[in-house]
Amino acid sequence: MNHKLPDTRKPPAWSHPAVLLATCFWIGRIRPAPGTWGSAAAIPVIVALSYARLPLVLEVSLLVTVCCIGIPLCTIATRQLGGQKDPSSIVIDEFLAMPLVLLVVSPEQRTWPVILIAFLLFRLFDITKPPPCRQLENLPQGLGVMADDWAAAGLSACALFVISFVLS
Repeated sequence: MNHKLPDTRKPPAWSHPAVLLATCFWIGRIRPAPGTWGSAAAIPVIVALSYARLPLVLEVSLLVTVCCIGIPLCTIATRQLGGQKDPSSIVIDEFLAMPLVLLVVSPEQRTWPVILIAFLLFRLFDITKPPPCRQLENLPQGLGVMADDWAAAGLSACALFVISFVLS
Protein backbone atom coordinates (compact mmCIF):
# COMPACT_ATOMS: atom_id res chain seq x y z
CA MET A 1 0.00 0.00 0.00
CA ASN A 2 1.37 3.38 -0.98
CA HIS A 3 0.48 6.06 1.53
CA LYS A 4 1.52 9.42 0.27
CA LEU A 5 1.63 12.27 2.73
CA PRO A 6 -0.16 15.40 1.59
CA ASP A 7 2.04 18.19 0.31
CA THR A 8 1.88 20.86 3.02
CA ARG A 9 4.15 23.33 1.27
CA LYS A 10 2.47 26.54 0.29
CA PRO A 11 2.64 27.41 -3.40
CA PRO A 12 4.52 30.61 -4.24
CA ALA A 13 2.41 33.70 -3.65
CA TRP A 14 2.83 35.20 -7.11
CA SER A 15 0.06 37.75 -6.53
CA HIS A 16 1.52 39.09 -3.26
CA PRO A 17 2.32 42.82 -3.71
CA ALA A 18 5.98 42.36 -2.71
CA VAL A 19 6.36 39.48 -5.18
CA LEU A 20 4.70 41.48 -7.95
CA LEU A 21 7.15 44.35 -7.40
CA ALA A 22 10.23 42.17 -6.78
CA THR A 23 9.60 40.21 -9.97
CA CYS A 24 8.92 43.48 -11.85
CA PHE A 25 5.35 42.39 -12.48
CA TRP A 26 6.42 38.82 -13.31
CA ILE A 27 9.19 39.75 -15.74
CA GLY A 28 11.33 37.58 -13.46
CA ARG A 29 9.32 34.56 -14.51
CA ILE A 30 10.53 34.88 -18.12
CA ARG A 31 13.00 32.16 -19.03
CA PRO A 32 15.81 31.92 -19.91
CA ALA A 33 17.91 34.58 -18.15
CA PRO A 34 15.38 36.39 -15.93
CA GLY A 35 18.12 38.74 -14.65
CA THR A 36 18.80 39.89 -18.18
CA TRP A 37 15.09 40.60 -18.69
CA GLY A 38 15.00 42.52 -15.40
CA SER A 39 18.02 44.58 -16.44
CA ALA A 40 16.48 45.28 -19.86
CA ALA A 41 13.25 46.40 -18.21
CA ALA A 42 15.20 49.25 -16.59
CA ILE A 43 16.16 50.77 -19.95
CA PRO A 44 12.94 52.84 -20.32
CA VAL A 45 13.55 54.21 -16.80
CA ILE A 46 17.12 55.10 -17.76
CA VAL A 47 15.91 56.87 -20.88
CA ALA A 48 13.24 58.75 -18.89
CA LEU A 49 15.80 59.83 -16.28
CA SER A 50 18.13 60.96 -19.05
CA TYR A 51 15.42 63.08 -20.66
CA ALA A 52 14.37 64.50 -17.28
CA ARG A 53 17.88 65.92 -16.85
CA LEU A 54 17.58 65.94 -13.07
CA PRO A 55 20.42 67.49 -11.07
CA LEU A 56 22.88 64.70 -10.24
CA VAL A 57 22.24 64.96 -6.50
CA LEU A 58 18.49 64.50 -7.07
CA GLU A 59 18.99 61.56 -9.44
CA VAL A 60 21.38 59.87 -7.00
CA SER A 61 18.99 60.51 -4.09
CA LEU A 62 16.09 59.01 -6.03
CA LEU A 63 18.06 55.90 -7.02
CA VAL A 64 19.51 55.38 -3.53
CA THR A 65 16.02 55.69 -2.02
CA VAL A 66 14.46 53.10 -4.33
CA CYS A 67 17.46 50.79 -3.85
CA CYS A 68 16.99 50.99 -0.08
CA ILE A 69 13.29 50.21 -0.49
CA GLY A 70 14.40 47.16 -2.49
CA ILE A 71 16.01 45.58 0.59
CA PRO A 72 12.85 44.89 2.62
CA LEU A 73 10.92 44.28 -0.59
CA CYS A 74 13.31 41.46 -1.54
CA THR A 75 13.22 40.08 2.00
CA ILE A 76 9.42 39.84 1.95
CA ALA A 77 9.27 38.50 -1.61
CA THR A 78 11.91 35.86 -0.88
CA ARG A 79 9.87 34.60 2.06
CA GLN A 80 6.69 34.57 -0.03
CA LEU A 81 8.48 32.53 -2.72
CA GLY A 82 9.57 29.83 -0.28
CA GLY A 83 12.64 31.24 1.43
CA GLN A 84 15.32 30.34 -1.14
CA LYS A 85 18.39 32.61 -0.69
CA ASP A 86 18.11 34.60 -3.94
CA PRO A 87 15.30 33.33 -6.17
CA SER A 88 16.05 33.94 -9.85
CA SER A 89 12.52 35.28 -10.35
CA ILE A 90 13.34 38.28 -8.15
CA VAL A 91 14.78 40.78 -10.62
CA ILE A 92 14.12 44.09 -8.89
CA ASP A 93 17.79 43.99 -7.85
CA GLU A 94 18.90 44.08 -11.49
CA PHE A 95 16.16 46.56 -12.41
CA LEU A 96 17.23 49.01 -9.69
CA ALA A 97 21.00 48.53 -10.08
CA MET A 98 21.09 49.03 -13.85
CA PRO A 99 20.47 52.83 -13.73
CA LEU A 100 23.34 53.18 -11.23
CA VAL A 101 25.80 52.21 -13.97
CA LEU A 102 24.93 55.30 -16.00
CA LEU A 103 25.49 57.80 -13.19
CA VAL A 104 29.11 58.15 -14.38
CA VAL A 105 28.03 59.74 -17.66
CA SER A 106 25.98 62.88 -18.09
CA PRO A 107 22.39 62.59 -19.32
CA GLU A 108 23.52 64.03 -22.67
CA GLN A 109 26.02 61.19 -23.05
CA ARG A 110 23.41 58.48 -22.44
CA THR A 111 22.97 57.60 -26.08
CA TRP A 112 21.70 54.21 -27.22
CA PRO A 113 25.24 52.87 -27.81
CA VAL A 114 26.30 54.00 -24.31
CA ILE A 115 23.20 52.45 -22.74
CA LEU A 116 23.89 49.21 -24.64
CA ILE A 117 27.50 49.16 -23.43
CA ALA A 118 26.32 49.82 -19.86
CA PHE A 119 23.79 46.99 -20.16
CA LEU A 120 26.39 44.53 -21.48
CA LEU A 121 28.93 45.51 -18.82
CA PHE A 122 26.35 45.14 -16.06
CA ARG A 123 25.26 41.71 -17.29
CA LEU A 124 28.92 40.63 -17.54
CA PHE A 125 29.69 41.64 -13.96
CA ASP A 126 26.35 40.43 -12.58
CA ILE A 127 26.69 37.01 -14.18
CA THR A 128 30.40 36.43 -13.46
CA LYS A 129 30.20 37.93 -9.93
CA PRO A 130 33.83 38.93 -9.45
CA PRO A 131 34.87 40.03 -5.96
CA PRO A 132 33.22 41.61 -4.06
CA CYS A 133 29.95 40.69 -5.82
CA ARG A 134 29.93 37.00 -4.85
CA GLN A 135 30.83 37.77 -1.22
CA LEU A 136 28.05 40.37 -0.89
CA GLU A 137 25.46 37.71 -1.73
CA ASN A 138 26.17 36.31 1.75
CA LEU A 139 24.72 39.36 3.47
CA PRO A 140 21.42 38.63 5.20
CA GLN A 141 18.10 38.44 3.39
CA GLY A 142 17.17 41.28 1.02
CA LEU A 143 20.45 43.08 1.58
CA GLY A 144 22.33 40.12 0.08
CA VAL A 145 19.93 40.03 -2.87
CA MET A 146 20.49 43.73 -3.59
CA ALA A 147 24.14 44.29 -2.62
CA ASP A 148 25.79 41.98 -5.16
CA ASP A 149 23.99 43.88 -7.93
CA TRP A 150 25.11 47.22 -6.51
CA ALA A 151 28.69 45.97 -6.63
CA ALA A 152 28.19 44.74 -10.22
CA ALA A 153 26.79 48.18 -11.06
CA GLY A 154 29.80 49.85 -9.43
CA LEU A 155 32.26 47.72 -11.40
CA SER A 156 30.27 48.35 -14.58
CA ALA A 157 30.23 52.09 -13.90
CA CYS A 158 34.02 52.10 -13.48
CA ALA A 159 34.46 50.26 -16.77
CA LEU A 160 31.95 52.54 -18.52
CA PHE A 161 33.76 55.61 -17.19
CA VAL A 162 37.09 54.36 -18.55
CA ILE A 163 35.52 53.46 -21.91
CA SER A 164 33.80 56.84 -22.22
CA PHE A 165 37.01 58.63 -21.22
CA VAL A 166 39.09 56.72 -23.78
CA LEU A 167 36.54 57.28 -26.55
CA SER A 168 36.10 61.00 -25.88
